[in-house]
Amino acid sequence: MTPSAHSQETQAQRDARELERFGYTQELLRSMGGFSTFAISFTIISIITGIFTLYDYGLRMGGPLEMTLGWPLVSVGSLFVALSMGELCSAIPTSGGTYHWSAELGGPTWAWFTAWFNIVGLVTETAGIDYGCATYLVPVLGLGSSHSILLLTYGLILLSHALINHYGIRWVAWISDMSVTVHIVGVAVLVGSLMIFAPKQPLGFLLSRETSSSIHAPYVWLFMLGLLQAQWVFTGYDGPAQVSEETVDPRRRAPWGIVLGVVVSAIFGYILVMGLTWTIPSLSGVLNATDSAGNSLPAVLAIVISTLGERAGRAVLLLAVAAMWFCGLSTLTSGSRVIFALARDKGLPFSQRWGRTSPKHRTPVAAIWLVTGLAFAAMIYSGSVAVVTSLSVVGCYLAYSIPIFLGWRKKPQWTAKRGPWSLGGRSNLINLLALAWSAYILFIMIMPPNQRTGFSIGVLMLMLFLLHFFTGPHQMRKPTWIVGERSTPTEE
Repeated sequence: MTPSAHSQETQAQRDARELERFGYTQELLRSMGGFSTFAISFTIISIITGIFTLYDYGLRMGGPLEMTLGWPLVSVGSLFVALSMGELCSAIPTSGGTYHWSAELGGPTWAWFTAWFNIVGLVTETAGIDYGCATYLVPVLGLGSSHSILLLTYGLILLSHALINHYGIRWVAWISDMSVTVHIVGVAVLVGSLMIFAPKQPLGFLLSRETSSSIHAPYVWLFMLGLLQAQWVFTGYDGPAQVSEETVDPRRRAPWGIVLGVVVSAIFGYILVMGLTWTIPSLSGVLNATDSAGNSLPAVLAIVISTLGERAGRAVLLLAVAAMWFCGLSTLTSGSRVIFALARDKGLPFSQRWGRTSPKHRTPVAAIWLVTGLAFAAMIYSGSVAVVTSLSVVGCYLAYSIPIFLGWRKKPQWTAKRGPWSLGGRSNLINLLALAWSAYILFIMIMPPNQRTGFSIGVLMLMLFLLHFFTGPHQMRKPTWIVGERSTPTEE
């Protein structure tokens, strides 16, 4: 055995012993390194997926100014949330992430609701990503654009993600690593081509407040609604926390994975957004573009085709399909770990089934297939990418903000128990800024025209309260920070 292999084995054994102190045995395969942990976060964020899917929406709402100011505004707000979550993750690096943080800081009731909000966010995010992938893939394959064809393609994409997750985290880690290269190289080539070959608008165009929205409202309100375009991109970056039991040295690597995923995505995403916006030939022409068969063209494709030609447009289609496929794969991974963790702690109906792991592949196979089925059902229920994307933002940010709030409220009680990755004296301020941003985004995401999202979240909360009430006391274990002491089930 080489010295590096021996060192890695020692660290993995140390991580397994530490996990036992939290009250859990090492069931999942711990093999992910620092780059793979970052790659999970970066791939779930997937700047290409988010920008290509909702660029039209943001452009209609707030025009070029939406792109110029909206992206950096959302990036900074999301970074506050990521920093706060990184500190919590370093303290409790277990599968389930936000749910376990809430369990320790607020108790089992807070934990139960946090877990469900996170599940809703990740399931609907998986649905939005994979359905978006299907809408881009169908034209590439020349299959037409009927609803049945889209649903079939969507189902096959979900199936491919479930199978890869089923057979091992090493496959997911390797594909996520490759995804980082595809994203960065793809953005560099696309933006470089636009800068070299495409005509540019005057710089003043980037600050224009043109709007093509059918909603009659002041521009400021339309601009705020248009933030969904950027905010959906910055969702799901808690992925490194969800796979922390599969990460070597997670107290340090998982928090950096969360934060770097946001920072790197913010930089390269802004380059892509500005490159596209600066080369828009005509705002109305791009938003109303159609192909030769009369089908609507996404605004990103319309920009590329009108400035770089049909071949470039087809290349962008392939890039979008690849990025979305990578993104959906990692998002399904993250969602399955939340379900696995909640089932392991007896927090789900039929927990024994959903908490099973494969002895051969060491993956939570039942949870993986449950997320797959729920994602397919979510898309059929919503019937709209805009609805599932709004639901994913609301679900995830509720799950993010609950443990951040609890940690901020109980800061003096757990400051001494923080991990090696800490915000230090700036922790309280950053937590408050994270909570303020989360509250703002949650408010915007349920306002008209997203009222269906608000209605759906309201119904969901009612169902969760009823489920929580009628299923009786939940025997849910929580991790403990007390070294050498195993946790015991905590009854609500």
